[in-house]
Amino acid sequence: MSSDDEGAPKAPAAKPAMSRFLRSAGDDSDSSDDDENESDEESEMSPDENQEQQRRSRFLRTESDEDESDEEATRVVKSARDKRLEEMEACGKTMDNALKINDWVAISNEFDKLVRMVQRQQNVSEPVPPFFIRQLVNLESAMNTAVAKEKEAKKKMNAANARGLNGMRQKVKKVSKEYETEIKRFQADPDTFEREYNAIVAPEAAPGSARARRARQDEEDAEGEEDDAFTTVGKGGRAMAFTPESIFKNLQLVQEARGKKNTDRQEQIRILEKLLVVSVTSYQRIRVLLTLISARFDYNSSVATHMPIELWINAQGEVDQLIGIIMREPQYVIQEITDDYDELAERTPETEKDGTVRIRGSVISFVDRLDDEFTKSLQNIDPHGTEYVDRLKDEKALYCTICRSQALYEKNNQEDPLGRVVMRRLEHIYSKPDAVVHALESAVAASDIKPSIVLDTEGQTSSLIHSLCIHLYKSTNSFLRTRAMLCHIYHYALHNDFHTARDMLLMSHLQESIYSADVATQILYNRTVVQLGLSAFRCGLIKEAQATLQDIFAAQRVKELLAQGVHQQRFQVLTPEQEKAERQRQLPFHMHINTELLEAAFLVSSMLVEIPLLASIDTEEQKRKAISKPFRRLLDFADRQIFTGPPESTRDHIMQASKALQNGEWEKCRDLIQSIKIWSLMPECNSVKEMLAKRIQEEGLRTYLFTYAPHYTTLSLSLLSRTFSLPLRAVTSIVSKMIWTEELSASLDQAAGVVVFHRIDLSRTQQLALSLSDKVNNMVEQNEKTLDNKLGPAATWNDRGDGAKGAKGSEQAAERRRGGERRGGMRGGSRGRGARFAQGLGNQMAGAQRNR
Repeated sequence: MSSDDEGAPKAPAAKPAMSRFLRSAGDDSDSSDDDENESDEESEMSPDENQEQQRRSRFLRTESDEDESDEEATRVVKSARDKRLEEMEACGKTMDNALKINDWVAISNEFDKLVRMVQRQQNVSEPVPPFFIRQLVNLESAMNTAVAKEKEAKKKMNAANARGLNGMRQKVKKVSKEYETEIKRFQADPDTFEREYNAIVAPEAAPGSARARRARQDEEDAEGEEDDAFTTVGKGGRAMAFTPESIFKNLQLVQEARGKKNTDRQEQIRILEKLLVVSVTSYQRIRVLLTLISARFDYNSSVATHMPIELWINAQGEVDQLIGIIMREPQYVIQEITDDYDELAERTPETEKDGTVRIRGSVISFVDRLDDEFTKSLQNIDPHGTEYVDRLKDEKALYCTICRSQALYEKNNQEDPLGRVVMRRLEHIYSKPDAVVHALESAVAASDIKPSIVLDTEGQTSSLIHSLCIHLYKSTNSFLRTRAMLCHIYHYALHNDFHTARDMLLMSHLQESIYSADVATQILYNRTVVQLGLSAFRCGLIKEAQATLQDIFAAQRVKELLAQGVHQQRFQVLTPEQEKAERQRQLPFHMHINTELLEAAFLVSSMLVEIPLLASIDTEEQKRKAISKPFRRLLDFADRQIFTGPPESTRDHIMQASKALQNGEWEKCRDLIQSIKIWSLMPECNSVKEMLAKRIQEEGLRTYLFTYAPHYTTLSLSLLSRTFSLPLRAVTSIVSKMIWTEELSASLDQAAGVVVFHRIDLSRTQQLALSLSDKVNNMVEQNEKTLDNKLGPAATWNDRGDGAKGAKGSEQAAERRRGGERRGGMRGGSRGRGARFAQGLGNQMAGAQRNR
């Protein structure tokens, strides 16, 4: 090697190109050499090459460089509360992402984590964060939307996802009930709720939480800017700008897409809600509200299911808002029939000729649809759960909306829609107790818009019902008059004013024309007749109650006649359309009349009427002629039983009580009847039980006299008084009445205080005369049946094929015509014409024989 080489600086040893990637973590000795070499290389580069290297270096930055820059930044110390809040927000974001893909299994798992976090936070005495309450409210609305979409979709979701959705509904319902107070406060004013939470946690809040809130606010502002940067594009690529000037164009676009295939109804509702926010004039608000309410009703296209409850509540509030605008500004009028006008132009009272802006629409159709959807939702909700009760609370708001619409039509003097609204209002209160009616009317009293007919200061519901019915009686619509009459009769019967209700029913002659009415009116007629029978029973009018309830129980389809269930006959199969129609006309559960209580009243009335009659009949042929065939059928079945155990059902109690009454054991009969538990559902049950005990004593006395009269010559009245625990005066009155009506062949010796019985041995001629009178009576009945078949009201009834028919067949129609002659109570005497003729003939011949 030369000397020049020795004095020159040594060149660095060449290193392999891959050495910097194979360098170990602790190899720091080469770092300085590498930096020196790189600086020398950079100095030797040209300016252009240096710029190119800098441009490339920005994209060639390694992860280690980023880690070093993050370590250099100041680290923020977070409190335990902030960490918990971040974990909750992370769960919330995961749930929101799962909502977008409709993954309810993942949502359920994350919701469980979120609930556990909130419970841990409460264990350390911290308040519930507003984020959790907001998430609960959003989840509930998302679940309602998912359920509605599932019902509409032809393809159902998979089993696991469906189970997850059902499980989430139960979990959210349970947790919402637990935090019910916080949810109400949050829904009332979210900002105030969050400020109260911040005020509680502010003394202990760390700086990181404030920075986090500022960061979230910045993110929301950034999202808002991003949203402002985009324009909503409608179908066909047309842009939609939400400004007051473009409202009518957007309304036209929405109406053009209405009813078309693949139209996103939820998106249409969101567009209309934004249009309502930006609307300025009253005309714009009215137009948007009319379209928005219609779009909410169009959301549920299926007739079999009800619209989601959240949509219904929004629609009800918007109908109230619409009525309020029209009432405040009478120069705007909504009519179903108007002249053509430009729908894209703004209209004001100044631009119209008469100063009145007439807008095409119908408020009464919205009210009818609200009421129908409310009824339909009650039909589809389980009546034995809390959800039914929660839904029933919305009736107060609906009733208030109906009354507001009544005030609107009263102001505009529109008779036809006013009658329909009054009928809707009447149908909500005619069958309810006074306390419920007062609660509904209190909502109307607190409203800013009130109709002319309201509850008086004394709080008498009868006067309110009477005023509404009088208004409908003046209507030209016969359908409304008929239904108003039936509601009025039902209300009187419900308040135990039997005689007024009976007189109104007989004077209306509805029983002659009800066969040609629609199904809903027939159902109302059946309910009115049943309530009339219960009213007679509560008033102690046993014969009237039995005669009134007889027709309903003759067909053995009580639930079907009252629209409280679908009757399935043995040899009849309903088509799906018929069954769907039957289900749609069923009444909500809270309007049902208890059929077990109704059957108990009918069977007890039949017992008190039939048992004395059976004791008074001698021949088997007469015993086969029963007044109450359902009761006689049950009694014959009970007689055929070899062994009879303790009574279990209501029927068992009544049948064993009937046997005891036949045997003269009136105390046992009374105890069995009073031990029936269903009486507790009847108003004033104690007075009803006392009335039944008294009637059992009287009918027991009559049965005893009929049974043992042939074995006595005289019978002491005081003995009868002690035996049946009746006053002597009452016993004398009963015996005298039986002698007067010729039910008992006896005379009363008041001096001795005994009843003297007269034995009558009929001769052969008298027996033939009685037999002839029975045959004449049968012939008259057959002629009446033939006349009924030719006239056709009963045949028309049978051909209807509807669910709410009355008693079927011409035989039962003939029974109704002969009711005044065969049965007691509101229909006349207790025997037919032929029977009275035979009895009179027998009595005359017996008197002639005694005179000889």
